Amino acid sequence: MSEKNPVIMIDVETSYLDHESEPAKSRYLFAYTITIRNQGNSSARLLSRYWKITGGDGHEQEVEGDGVVGQHPYLGPAQSFTYTSAAMLDTPVGMMQGHYMMVDDDGKRFEVDIPAFTLAVPRTLH
Repeated sequence: MSEKNPVIMIDVETSYLDHESEPAKSRYLFAYTITIRNQGNSSARLLSRYWKITGGDGHEQEVEGDGVVGQHPYLGPAQSFTYTSAAMLDTPVGMMQGHYMMVDDDGKRFEVDIPAFTLAVPRTLH
């Protein structure tokens, strides 16, 4: 039995932007690069994103928006889309997680979970 659904995989890489951060003012800027891969056998378009960003102090903020970096990537089978964005925290360690809302060629909407990932100033975690 073959699935006719997009199978979307998410990979994340993070980095601390030392030169853009101001620890004395509790401003820690992190870049994250996300690769969205369609490993299924049908296509899908990314419509929107939702993020929950949690600082090391437990403070949460939610961010929702249209597309990613001003785009609504359309991924055919075996295609991928990579983008880089940034998040500002007021603690040296935090976490992000969320989901993308996508739509397949039949107009069916579905969510793709973005697993939680850590944002940390180097040498902060052991």
